[in-house]
Amino acid sequence: MPISLYDALVPSWLQIIGSTRALLDKAEAFGAEKGCTSDEIIAARITDDMLPFNHQVRWVASHSIGAIDGVRAGVFFPDPDQPPADYASLKALLDTAITRLKEVTAEEMEGFIGRDMRFDIPSMDLSIPFTAENFLLSFSQPNFYFHATTAYDIMRSRGVVIGKRDFLGAMRIKTAA
Repeated sequence: MPISLYDALVPSWLQIIGSTRALLDKAEAFGAEKGCTSDEIIAARITDDMLPFNHQVRWVASHSIGAIDGVRAGVFFPDPDQPPADYASLKALLDTAITRLKEVTAEEMEGFIGRDMRFDIPSMDLSIPFTAENFLLSFSQPNFYFHATTAYDIMRSRGVVIGKRDFLGAMRIKTAA
C-alpha cells in the first residue's frame, strides 16, 4: 500500500511537537531547580551564530502547521516577528500547532499534490518554486527536524537531563489486536 502525504508528515510532526512541548516542561523545571532564569534558558544558543532556543521552538511550529498554511496560500515565507519569550507562550504556540494539525485531513493533504507554491524571502528578493509535496517533503520536513533537534541540543548542552527517548516522544507502536 502506498503511503499518503498525510501519513508521511502529520503523525510524525505531532509526535515530535509533543516531545518538544514536553522538553519545555523539563527546561522550565530544570531552571527552577538550578536557579536559572527563564530568560537564560530561552535565549540559550548552541553557538553565537545560531538562533536561540525560542526561535528553534517557533520554527518547529512554523515548519509543520505553518507549512500547511503556506501550501494552502500558495506561498511560505519566514515569520519576521520575534518568537515568544516565555515558557507559557512557547507552550501555547506548540499546543496550537498540535490542535491545528489534528484538524488537517488526509483528503486535504492528498489534494495538495501537484499544486504550485513557492518559498519567498522578501528581504532577499528570493522566490523558490516548488510543488506542494516537494515543498513539504524536501524543505519543511528537514527544517522541522533540524529545529526540533537544535532545541533538544540546546537544552542538553545546558545540562537539562534528557535523552533520546525525550526526543522521540510518544512513538506509534503496535499494540495487541
